Amino acid sequence: MGLLNALWAFRGFILSSVKREIQAKYRNSLFGFAWMVIQPLSMIIVYTVIFSQLMRSRLPGVEGDFAYSIYLCAGILTWGLFAEIMHRMVAVFVDNANLIKKLNFPRLCLPLIVVLSAGVNFAIILGLFFAFLLLSGTFPGWSALALLPLLLIQVMFATGLGGIFGVINVFFRDVGQMFGVLIQFWFWFTPIVYPVSVLPEWTASLLHLNPLLPLMEAYQGILVSGQWPHWERIAPTAAIALLLCLYAVLLFRKHAGDMVDEL
Repeated sequence: MGLLNALWAFRGFILSSVKREIQAKYRNSLFGFAWMVIQPLSMIIVYTVIFSQLMRSRLPGVEGDFAYSIYLCAGILTWGLFAEIMHRMVAVFVDNANLIKKLNFPRLCLPLIVVLSAGVNFAIILGLFFAFLLLSGTFPGWSALALLPLLLIQVMFATGLGGIFGVINVFFRDVGQMFGVLIQFWFWFTPIVYPVSVLPEWTASLLHLNPLLPLMEAYQGILVSGQWPHWERIAPTAAIALLLCLYAVLLFRKHAGDMVDEL
């Protein structure tokens, strides 16, 4: 409760930091905040035109001109949220070294700022994607509500794991470089651009070691076919995400003093 009270007391600092980050991202650009819409909209249009109209790509066992485009967007959009939080969490303490050394505030405000900033970007992208699904007559219906708990689990997973890497990165900067390589392998080890059914059996069995697999299959099942997730398959990933968050907080508290000296 003490931690939550401290974060609540600094809610003004957190919200103003999120606003400042978003403004800084588009400052000095000609179209300003319009880029928040232009970039994701162009990605959705490109994937739709190229894969559904030009390449005529189809998902095995799924009818519909837009099925593969929606499958691709479902994976890439949610992976984008995961990767953005992870990338920023790994460097969050190093990038804010001056702030940590000069100001007295709950250091866990920094991960919260990262999550909220990434969440605002993702909400805009998801809103545009929903608009595309409505216009194309492929909106999944009530099963779209299941996206909320799935996204919460994914954000917890990224925040917890990214926070652990972030603490270690203060003492061993190789972690930041290593993470860039890891995330690339992890992307292709996750069924985002390909369905598991097209892989050889031995390769498909390896993918089940990936804790993001149940989440990704749930996203794709909802958005492509309107299927409700199999929650029993997602429960282990949710448990891992919770444990990662708890361990990240414990690790941060244990090394908070040493981190200030190291920075």
